[in-house]
Amino acid sequence: MSQKELVLEAIRELPDDATIDLIADRVDFIAAIQKGINDLDRGDVVPHEEVKRQLAAWLSA
Repeated sequence: MSQKELVLEAIRELPDDATIDLIADRVDFIAAIQKGINDLDRGDVVPHEEVKRQLAAWLSA
């Protein structure tokens, strides 16, 4: 399924009285998910142990 088809399908699933803001939020959500998938495919991720280390540092600051 193309990205355009994915977005159109998501919009079709919204109620007929969906606001422009709701539609925009849905498109933004789909774009964020797709970006995450693309990052994973490229291996552009932060290892779990690094996230735990960073979180511990942020919480103790």
